[in-house]
Amino acid sequence: MTLPSELDERLREAAASMHRAEHVRRLRETTAQQIADVRATLEDLESKLAEEERDVARLEGGLSAVLARVLGNREERLERERAEAAVARERVDGHRARLADLAADAAATDAELAVLASAPGEYARLLAEKERQLIDSGDPRARELADLAAALDRSSAEVRECDEAHQAGRGALDALNVVLGFLGSARNASTFDMLGGGLLADAYEHSKLTSADQAAWHAQRALDVFSRELADTGVVAARPVMPKVDTRWFVDAFFDNIIIDALKHQRIEKTRAGVNKLAQWVRDTEAYLETLRAELLAERARLLARREELLRPA
Repeated sequence: MTLPSELDERLREAAASMHRAEHVRRLRETTAQQIADVRATLEDLESKLAEEERDVARLEGGLSAVLARVLGNREERLERERAEAAVARERVDGHRARLADLAADAAATDAELAVLASAPGEYARLLAEKERQLIDSGDPRARELADLAAALDRSSAEVRECDEAHQAGRGALDALNVVLGFLGSARNASTFDMLGGGLLADAYEHSKLTSADQAAWHAQRALDVFSRELADTGVVAARPVMPKVDTRWFVDAFFDNIIIDALKHQRIEKTRAGVNKLAQWVRDTEAYLETLRAELLAERARLLARREELLRPA
């Protein structure tokens, strides 16, 4: 017959495996939704890319090219259309990379779920064995102690999941701050450009916007991870999406004037406002997680006090 202490240890291990399976299952569901969202976005972006490439092809040859030559603006229009196509291609590539990352996450969770598939059955079997032993023992405290042990295991898991979500939030906020740093530099260059900064200001602004665009993909990845961890803590599913960083603006150097400079400045400010809004959402959510963690720890302390009371010698 299995010794009580050995059985209790096996029960704790089985409960932890079952809880882990539930945790991974929720992560997998959130990842599946993220994959569906990215695929829908990618479909639209690929359609836009095809359209931009057709515009470039029409200007490189055909009736549109002839008309553009007659009007004398072919090179300017071709340069702009090529820039539009390049940006569209970058966004398609970025979302394809994001989709690949999410697919890798899904494969990893599927593999872990396969390993944990037997956990519920094993837990149920051990519970039945434990129940028989407790009934045979006749100790009136036995059932409540078993319930407290299970509750404490759940409490530990919930605190750990809250900590994991909080850590993911910190990573997301750090990534967003990197984007905001580049956008802040671009905004400063844009302000200088409106005052007559010229080509050097345009080049610096373009460099910072390109860096901001690259950093935005890292931030989106961090936000994807954060939203999955949040779903596991019971927070309503969130789908934070980074605002687009418009790197087409370097083409405006060909049409440099105060009106174009003002429009560029407005676009940067709009993007910064969007990223700041996301950063504030992350901060607010992290504050909620801190409150939740305090509540979980208080409940754990209550459970431990009750357990000590039951075990204390008369």
